[in-house]
Amino acid sequence: ASEGGGGKGIRMCANKEEIVANFPQVQNEAPPGSPIFVMQLCQGARHIEVQIVGDQHGNAVALNGRDCSTQRRFQKIFEEGPPVI
Repeated sequence: ASEGGGGKGIRMCANKEEIVANFPQVQNEAPPGSPIFVMQLCQGARHIEVQIVGDQHGNAVALNGRDCSTQRRFQKIFEEGPPVI
C-alpha cells in the first residue's frame, strides 16, 4: 500500500491463490482510499538510497548514497555508506 509505512501491506505471493488470500489483508492494513500497487519481485536486488538537493532553477546534485539492504521485517537495520556495488 502506498501509505503503509514500515512494510505495511507488503506481501510476497508465489501464485494466484496467495494473491487471492493476501489481497484482503493488504486492503485492511491500508488507509481508506490509499492506492495498492502490485509489483514484480526482484530477487538479489540492493536497496540503495541517494540524497539529492535541487534548487528553483533546476540545478541538482547527488550528495551521497548509502546501502540500506540489510533489513528485518521491511525495516532498515543499518545504513552503510558509501554503497559498494
